[in-house]
Amino acid sequence: MLRFFLLALLLILVSRAVSRLVDGIAEGLRGETPRSRVPQRGVQMVRDPVCGIFVIPDRALSITVGRDQLYFCSTACRDAYRAKTA
Repeated sequence: MLRFFLLALLLILVSRAVSRLVDGIAEGLRGETPRSRVPQRGVQMVRDPVCGIFVIPDRALSITVGRDQLYFCSTACRDAYRAKTA
């Protein structure tokens, strides 16, 4: 019984690996690689002043304070900053 369970588990793992391999090849042929969703190298990132996470300015929330542009990872961080400075 244990041998049957282990064999079935091995078969499931191998079939999943083969399936992921085939999906990866198909995505690559279509040009939908995960790298296509990653920004180009050399993108300047900025630090969220509330939580310290680095964000890409084009994808971040931002506010202008005086002459400075501040970038935030989320609305929660932006609202926390506004509450702290108000």
